[in-house]
Amino acid sequence: MTTQSTNTWKIGAATITRIEEQLGVASQPCDRYFPNFEREVLKRHLDWLVPNHYDPQRDRVVTSIHSWLIRLDGLTILLDTCGGNHKDRPWSPRFHQLDTPYLSRLRAAGCAPEDVDMVLCTHMHADHVGWNTQLRDGRWVPTFPNAKYLFSRTDDAFWDKRKNPKMATDERHTAYEDSVLPVVQSGQAVLVDDGYDVTSKLSVQAAPGHSPGHVIFNLADAGRRAVFCGDVIHHALQVYAPHWTHMADEWPADAVKSRRGMLQSCAEHNAMLFPIHFGAPHVVSIEHGPEGFAARFVPGAG
Repeated sequence: MTTQSTNTWKIGAATITRIEEQLGVASQPCDRYFPNFEREVLKRHLDWLVPNHYDPQRDRVVTSIHSWLIRLDGLTILLDTCGGNHKDRPWSPRFHQLDTPYLSRLRAAGCAPEDVDMVLCTHMHADHVGWNTQLRDGRWVPTFPNAKYLFSRTDDAFWDKRKNPKMATDERHTAYEDSVLPVVQSGQAVLVDDGYDVTSKLSVQAAPGHSPGHVIFNLADAGRRAVFCGDVIHHALQVYAPHWTHMADEWPADAVKSRRGMLQSCAEHNAMLFPIHFGAPHVVSIEHGPEGFAARFVPGAG
């Protein structure tokens, strides 16, 4: 699956565009991707899962890896930067030594790297920070030279091996070394905490679990709301089974708590949910349903 959507969504004055890096099946079968997977839940939803969200031949969920390009009040904001090219990720074949046309797709959406004012990262896993940097003359340098990059202070303290020595023996720390540290060294990094206001309409909220310092970004404008949720939720089935954990959750119980709280808030406030990994059409409205919560997909325009 290689389709690139240039669909956009509007939330008040904000225009939001999806920038795709990858779209395809997960690297693991369902019962590994979700450690407490329940096949009965999947069977109840097969009518809408196939083909955009589940591949029955391979018994794997379909997942997207994309960024959200947000244009708001004269600012150009890129939220989560996928896996990146030419990066060593031997522990994760889906992200190892990629060579994708991500930057061409960004330009096709009318945004050159120099145009980006802010990069927002929900957490520091490899598939959310990869395009923070690119390889130039043998060095990792910031891809977006004019941008400030916002990171969770808590996540930074966890993933930086200089602050957390346990990371020195965790192979995943290389994502910090090649995709975060060069931004810190360039002076472009801003470390933020729960409640930080990115703008008067966009704010940071702590949502720990998948990563210790995971955050979500809440947008509110002209009576409309949106939540950019990173990996608080990985797949639309977790709307119906929010107790399902993900294989990469650092703190599974906290991840479930953050997910339930986010879904409840979205349902109460009619906030559109902008995940990073949902299959087409990628964006959902959360409603109360007979199983607790229900997802209604909201296609973009254009």
